[in-house]
Amino acid sequence: MINYNFYNPTRLVFGENTIEKIGELIAQRGYRKILMIAGGGSIKKNGVYDAVVQSLTKNQVAWVECWGVQANPCLTKVREAIAIAKEEKVEAILAVGGGSVIDTTKATAAGVFAADIWKVFEREEKIINALPIFTVLTLSATASEMNCSAVITNEDEEKKYGTGHPLLYPAVSVIEPSAQNSLPWEQTVNGALDAMAHIMEFYFMGTIEETVLGVDEALLKSIIKAISRLKLKQDDSIARANLAWAITMGLNGISGAGLKGGDWACHDMSHSISSMYHSIAHGAALGVLFPAWMEYVCETNQHQFDRFAKGIFDCIDIEEGVIKFRNLIKSWQGCTTLSQLGVKEEDIPALAKMTVARGPIGRLQTLDEKDVENILRLAY
Repeated sequence: MINYNFYNPTRLVFGENTIEKIGELIAQRGYRKILMIAGGGSIKKNGVYDAVVQSLTKNQVAWVECWGVQANPCLTKVREAIAIAKEEKVEAILAVGGGSVIDTTKATAAGVFAADIWKVFEREEKIINALPIFTVLTLSATASEMNCSAVITNEDEEKKYGTGHPLLYPAVSVIEPSAQNSLPWEQTVNGALDAMAHIMEFYFMGTIEETVLGVDEALLKSIIKAISRLKLKQDDSIARANLAWAITMGLNGISGAGLKGGDWACHDMSHSISSMYHSIAHGAALGVLFPAWMEYVCETNQHQFDRFAKGIFDCIDIEEGVIKFRNLIKSWQGCTTLSQLGVKEEDIPALAKMTVARGPIGRLQTLDEKDVENILRLAY
């Protein structure tokens, strides 16, 4: 295990009837005018929007709204939100939605003070300040509600990059698990696959870090168990709560403590796919990519991959573990090949080139353009 620093200032308010507290939580910190950022309108159908508005009104917090954030959040929407935040002189920003909405909120919060927010993602400009961020989570997947990272797509340039800064930790995040009961099954599954990928990006870097590896294995098994229960009963309150908390834990700093920063090759490949195919969900792509990546790099840390197979799937080795992993995703009605996701085989070379545009990827095993192309073909 290497030395590490753990820091997470986000206050998490978790449980039933917690959305109605958001106005009080904002007002307690002295903010009286905010920008609310949201997605396509599902929160107006499931009662979340009404609960948020009632809470803001009750606590005398004024707000303006920015709607229309899509999966794989885009730079155009960020710039629109920045313009609103500046014009309305808001004091803080509230994200009501999933990871895409929260990432848009983070980019907006920093973008109010940046010369050009995309230059931040291009690593040409640094974050110098950010508006305070609050979140009401409606889709567990990215753990953006409790970390300091954001990923945005520049749709014009077909680039999807991430950034991070301590100023981007939400001040307060509210998670009311039952608000997710009405989600389409596909979104619940993709959220689980996204979270499992976060944990595995760290896990396979390990060797003898028993405490954190044990935590990661427990989180993975908890996610698997919760999804299996939710498949039978989507409003299973215990399973929904366990899933939400495990997903948040998957990328709030705890799952990666001492694991060398993680590998992140699968995320880099997934970002290229969703840059070219905007309709492909990030979690769905990761569910396809990770088993192929495992097959390709497992000899680099064979003991750890075999430990994963035994600990998570009760298998003797990773070869059997990969088979069981894919079968698990199939049982959840998820995709297991890039072709099922709609990726065209002729686009694989271009995707590989996009993935390594800023240099080789991966830390467990460094991957060049040819390696990436080989993994994408294994996943096809």
